[in-house]
Amino acid sequence: MDDSDKHWLVRAKTIKLLWIIFIGILALTILSEILIHKHEYFGLDGSFGFHGWYGFITCVAMVVAAKLLGTFLKRNDNYYDD
Repeated sequence: MDDSDKHWLVRAKTIKLLWIIFIGILALTILSEILIHKHEYFGLDGSFGFHGWYGFITCVAMVVAAKLLGTFLKRNDNYYDD
């Protein structure tokens, strides 16, 4: 199966283009903080790129928590057969 037979979202060329677009949007969002006056409430939230790195750290923490929770809550494959 060559690349043209696949759905357009699964093609390698499209995935590479989407990564470039998403990284560009992220960079523009972070760099836009230069032009925007921020009202900090806790001191740390006024640092450059706070929302970007805080969101990334929070996302990683949620994935790790979900993996840990999954190890405690997982069942055997034959759970319903018993």
